Amino acid sequence: MDTATAAVAAKKEAASTRSAKVWTGIVSGAVAVLLLAYAGGPGYYVDELYFRVAGEHLAWGYADQPLLVPLLSWAQIALFGDSLTAIRVVPAVLGGVAVFVAGLTAGELGAGRRRQVLAACAAAASLATLAAGHVLHPTAVDHLVWVTACWLVIRIIRTGDQRLWLAAGAVAGVGLLAKYLVVLLAVGLAAGLLIAGPRRILLSRWAAGGAALALLIGAPGLVWQAVNGWPQLTMAGVLTSGDSGVVDFLVGQVLMIGPFLAPVWVAGLVALLRRAEWRSYRLVAVAYLVMVPVLMLLGAEPRYTEGLLSVLLTAGCVRAATPARRLWLGVAAVVNGVLAALMVLPVLPVSTYAANPVLAALGEEQFGQTGWPSLAAQVAAVHRALPESERRRAVVYAQNYGEAGALDRYGPAYGLPPVYSGHNAYAGFGRPADAKDVVIAVGVDRAAFSALFERCEARGRLTFDVPHFEEGRELLVCVGPRRPWSSMWDGLRWTGTF
Repeated sequence: MDTATAAVAAKKEAASTRSAKVWTGIVSGAVAVLLLAYAGGPGYYVDELYFRVAGEHLAWGYADQPLLVPLLSWAQIALFGDSLTAIRVVPAVLGGVAVFVAGLTAGELGAGRRRQVLAACAAAASLATLAAGHVLHPTAVDHLVWVTACWLVIRIIRTGDQRLWLAAGAVAGVGLLAKYLVVLLAVGLAAGLLIAGPRRILLSRWAAGGAALALLIGAPGLVWQAVNGWPQLTMAGVLTSGDSGVVDFLVGQVLMIGPFLAPVWVAGLVALLRRAEWRSYRLVAVAYLVMVPVLMLLGAEPRYTEGLLSVLLTAGCVRAATPARRLWLGVAAVVNGVLAALMVLPVLPVSTYAANPVLAALGEEQFGQTGWPSLAAQVAAVHRALPESERRRAVVYAQNYGEAGALDRYGPAYGLPPVYSGHNAYAGFGRPADAKDVVIAVGVDRAAFSALFERCEARGRLTFDVPHFEEGRELLVCVGPRRPWSSMWDGLRWTGTF
């Protein structure tokens, strides 16, 4: 009788597990469809314009990033065409997979079918998930890498299956090909294991094998960085040179998932620290608590914790054991999801965001995804106004990779000549031929750039119909380089953000 009862119980558990995965899969699929539905507008995110061009100059590494995202840009354009929707297919799919992993993590923490699906819904309603899945950016990969690595570590602890370290290492290796921030996660989780345990799993030969596999997969970018003098360290210095204070950083932690779900991830953090049955998983909470002061000390962006916050959110969902708590959490997820969609997805016309101060504040990210065709049109007007003799000798120089990427994408339709920039990896994509002695300069520092030419004249400033960070940037026409482009190009290189 005991054997028969056990068999029935096992069948019920297996059926519940299958049902949870089916429903979690439905939620994750719905998220991917939603992201794809809004992928086509209002326009390219500034970094996407850069990655699009980087994909045309494939390399083992770049000054400011590893190789994977430019490679994904190239592959998606090759498969689906050179369009905005085409390069956002992979991010949308990865966003959906991250939601599915949230459900799996909840299951590892002991959640039944309802709470696993609830965890997936909360992940779907998270600002971090929608932001990562909406645009082609290293975060699209990095977000999934962090939540998957944490799920695998939790599963290793629960099941004792040390072979899963190889899977965790493979995930971390892919993370190294997309964004070196995954090193922060590895350090944080190692610190969590050393402080909170279980320390023994770090001594496994499988853990060493996983680390070796991660380094092997990430080797192309790491070797490229070493050969080229570790330019990523310069970029990291720029990214961690912010002056945001403690309050701003903590506010960022609240906003990263969304204000209505912030209490849930806080509850997950507390539960991981206090619940006796989760003692073995305490390392995740400790990793977060170690990471936050380090990032604040470095002046880093609050968003660097969003992967761990997503895991804490899942833990908070598992705590919703009663119907009342699940109802409250469901309402919070719906409201948070609506707010997150307004902030990240183009659910409203850009003009509507611009016309309302509240919506303008919420949808600030939308303004960086519009106006790029207008920028190209305004530069083209300057180009058309040049004498024919000068047009034949002209090139375009853009101060940052966003301007350069926009002109590369939309400039050919206006008959613009090739565009160049000294910003980050764009400086290595090519420089003007020495015979080109007329340049239309976009967004440069007028005094510094004019010193390089015999004559520079202002030809207006950029204007846009909606708020845009390029508003007011100056357009110059400069003639007669004082030195050949080959000689002065290194002086035009610069590393940083804008």
